[in-house]
Amino acid sequence: MARVYLLVFVFLCHLGLHSADQEMKHHPNCPPFPCGKLGEIKFPFTNSKRPPHCGLLTVEGCDNGVQKIKLERGGRWYEISSISQAEAISIDDKMFSELLNSRNCRAFKYLNLPNLPYLSFQISQNLTLFECNNKLSDHPSLLEYSGCNNSSIYYTEREILPSLPPQCSLIQLPRTQNGQDDIFTQLTANFSLEVHVHWACRRCYYRGGDCQVNSKQKFYCANAEEGNNKFRLKFGLGAGAGIGLLVILSLYFFLSYRKRKPAPSNFLSKNSYSVPSSKSDLELGGAYFGVPLFSYTELEEATSNFDSRKELGDGGFGTVYYGKLRDGREVAVKRLYEHNYRRVAQFMNEIEILTRLRHKNLVTLYGCTSRRSHDLLLVYEYVPNGTVADHLHGDRAKSSPLTWPIRMSIAIETASALVYLHASDIIHRDVKTTNILLDNNFCVKVADFGLSRLFPNDVTHVSTAPQGTPGYVDPEYHQCYQLTDKSDVYSFGVVLIELISSMPAVDINRHRHEINLANLAVNRIQKCEFDELIDPSFGYNSDEEVKTMTITVAELAFRCLQQDKEMRPTMDEVLEELKRIESAEFMENPEEIHDDNKPLSGMLPPSSPPDCDDASLLKNIRSLPSPDTVTAKWASSCSTTPNVSGKIFSVSAA
Repeated sequence: MARVYLLVFVFLCHLGLHSADQEMKHHPNCPPFPCGKLGEIKFPFTNSKRPPHCGLLTVEGCDNGVQKIKLERGGRWYEISSISQAEAISIDDKMFSELLNSRNCRAFKYLNLPNLPYLSFQISQNLTLFECNNKLSDHPSLLEYSGCNNSSIYYTEREILPSLPPQCSLIQLPRTQNGQDDIFTQLTANFSLEVHVHWACRRCYYRGGDCQVNSKQKFYCANAEEGNNKFRLKFGLGAGAGIGLLVILSLYFFLSYRKRKPAPSNFLSKNSYSVPSSKSDLELGGAYFGVPLFSYTELEEATSNFDSRKELGDGGFGTVYYGKLRDGREVAVKRLYEHNYRRVAQFMNEIEILTRLRHKNLVTLYGCTSRRSHDLLLVYEYVPNGTVADHLHGDRAKSSPLTWPIRMSIAIETASALVYLHASDIIHRDVKTTNILLDNNFCVKVADFGLSRLFPNDVTHVSTAPQGTPGYVDPEYHQCYQLTDKSDVYSFGVVLIELISSMPAVDINRHRHEINLANLAVNRIQKCEFDELIDPSFGYNSDEEVKTMTITVAELAFRCLQQDKEMRPTMDEVLEELKRIESAEFMENPEEIHDDNKPLSGMLPPSSPPDCDDASLLKNIRSLPSPDTVTAKWASSCSTTPNVSGKIFSVSAA
């Protein structure tokens, strides 16, 4: 009961704090303002016409075509092309570009980013260099550039650098994915810079103060007395209301205590972090299912107390943070949402499934916390190069778009991982580009098994409430509640279309019938309008081989997107066809593309759309009605007949 009182008190005090902050979310003199192509911007960005406390980074040129920014007060100007909602800025530094092009050693010291107690910056894609006064003889793995007077520059392609040698300084500069071994071609003057404002500075701004540094280089909040007075008033009101309510609750509980019946013995098991013990839920010898257990304290330390600046992303079940363990391993720590009532089930499900799996294209689970821990945490290997979605639709797409060979490799490796899962009697159930991670060599690591289902061995089918991401959900699964391995095939078909089109799976700015990429693709392929679907940057209009390959992949995706699951290929067949396309085997014998003896033959009736210039590649495509959205009804009927791969499920489970 004491805990209930404490929680109520804390909640009401927090309510007072929250209302105080919300009331002053923007200082009266510092509203958001429009700035040309950058759109509407706000704190920490400002301009020279506003009071100094309105922001930390001054932007100018809002009324003309060139916007510039100062990264610190009194610093120099950088030309910028965009500011994201996540407070990342895209910089185009022409002076830096000239230094790189002229191979001038001043380039290595040119980009000195400020690092203040309340403000820091991070280059999204960087190359770490050592500038050393002496030659390094004990680091043979490092590459050397010796063209600078009085110093040598060392760098490496490896993910992990050695410790900083003596008489050397550390330099981080923006890198490009297109560079060769030469140091200057590995660097770029067009890069994305992440802005990190300390929470204390944000609080200072919300209270009407100005973030400053004293003579000892310590942060302090100047001119915030008026805001502090309002803050104290709100806090006092919240605390007073909390105490009053506590008195009322105390009387209520005292009067009703004798009448209350003891709670059922299973109450705690339903509402605590833990779940009832079972044979499958083992916590023996410091491990679950043989997976090492980490202490909450160790993971809190590894992630700097779950610092928001170390967030890698978040999803339906939790937030993922970058961390570094005491043994030096870089990790990704998933922290399951505390208020998700199914989080224990998701936690156990992901552990049970990942402990069964060992594949080079699946993310590795290093361990977890105890299910009785303060928080439920899963520890994975860290995959440093973002997701496929980042490279197709995010900031990385602008700086280093994926080439066609890399996209083919991503498709093949993802298909290989799914084939392995299906052979292990597991359906992923959430295949999408944000769950396909890439390492620095663009090798695939499929992640996020929170929704995955393990196939029972003794049933023919299971019915389960459809779960997944809009734009990727199998329409027959959505309509008939029948989960099969063909559901993953459909989702993978959407991924293939994303890879060949560079378009997102869902885009509300498209025509309402084509908000879902699957609908758009089916429509274009039926009409043979491949030039409106395939990303022209591959050389689709100039390279006949690339044109043929991309059209063939589009056809394969079309087969994966069939409404009737029986008409879709298996993942084994998809993988075999992708390998054949990559090897250009079909180019040698184009007449055999749809030979009846080939694995993908017979998936569709032999009729093709009219007026198709590439009919030889699309002989078996059939026109089918397509839905407007994931929730629309599809023409195919629900069948409980086992499919060709023999894996249809039906149990009543969410």
